Amino acid sequence: MAIVRYEPWGLLSQLQRELERSTVEGSTATAEWAPAVDIKEEADKFVIHADIPGVKPEDIDISMHDGVLTIKGEKKTEAKTENTGYKRVERTYGSFYRRFSLPDTANADAISAASKHGVLEVVIPKREAVQPKKISVTATES
Repeated sequence: MAIVRYEPWGLLSQLQRELERSTVEGSTATAEWAPAVDIKEEADKFVIHADIPGVKPEDIDISMHDGVLTIKGEKKTEAKTENTGYKRVERTYGSFYRRFSLPDTANADAISAASKHGVLEVVIPKREAVQPKKISVTATES
């Protein structure tokens, strides 16, 4: 008899992960995988690098709505070969998406994206910093 470890919150954690993956722009959708990303902030921009090998640029959809940047697309399956009695598939195929909340300093009108060697680079420029307006106070005599 095998010993099975009891994890009281395991099912709840799995449900939470599934719910987080299933909502895209207010609608229910499914994604088979989520690409790994690196995000960095520079003085004048934010840069997101996403690993999406084998995905054509025309199969990628990037949108910005209410301060949330969404990257979604699909990696098409290739013909698989099957040998006698066994099959091995390790690469991920199917639809994917990632969502990122952007700060108010992000300039949504100037976002650009490029794909090179299986890495998607999304550049989000920052807006010019708004300088506080100085208001002078004058003394009045009553």
